[in-house]
Amino acid sequence: MSRSERLLELLQNLRRHRHPVSGQDLASELGISLRTLYRDIASLQAQGAVIEGEAGVGYVLRAGFTLPPLMFSQEEIEALVLGSRWVTTRHDTQLAQAARNALAKIAAVLPSALRDDLEASTLLVGPSASKERPIPVDPDILAQIRLAIRQQSRLELHYADAEGQASQRIIWPFGLGFFDQVQVVLGWCELRQDFRHFRTDRIQSLIILEGRYPRSRQSLLKDWRKAQNITRDF
Repeated sequence: MSRSERLLELLQNLRRHRHPVSGQDLASELGISLRTLYRDIASLQAQGAVIEGEAGVGYVLRAGFTLPPLMFSQEEIEALVLGSRWVTTRHDTQLAQAARNALAKIAAVLPSALRDDLEASTLLVGPSASKERPIPVDPDILAQIRLAIRQQSRLELHYADAEGQASQRIIWPFGLGFFDQVQVVLGWCELRQDFRHFRTDRIQSLIILEGRYPRSRQSLLKDWRKAQNITRDF
């Protein structure tokens, strides 16, 4: 690990801790000596990082500091490229363009050697195991759903189920799941007073209602995961 990579890793470790963490613990996580750790902390402080604490007490990083320019390991670059390439295969034109723009911005600020790794990544997104093609969805509907989730706004949906039966629902959208063929809105349904899932290709129209729904999307997601017995990130 180069010194610049080590400094970035130290910074990331400090960000993960909300409370002071001992120098010995930080040194053990990085596989370095305490003496080297103290030098690295001094280097980060010299670059503007507000790291409070001292030997024998512990260290904590105050919010608001980033290291320019962006530095990524080869594995992190491959993860970014692979994830972005997957997004561009979805039927969501705005997200696909956003993924391409994000990669271009990252490439613009990377050192030349890492930029070459990004552009030459050989990790590719293969075709789906399913023979069915993704079902197209109105990109405006997807954009409005993402906006409602970000704003924590109630959504009025005009929806048709698998049998074509039409219904009108008001939901509190808190998530959008992407699968090989479809996207699914996760929401709390006011009519059913329970969590429900709505395929975006079956949404005939929607309206973003004024005001925020009464709970945070994070708490709704947490309760939904518990109800679905989901114990890992996905």
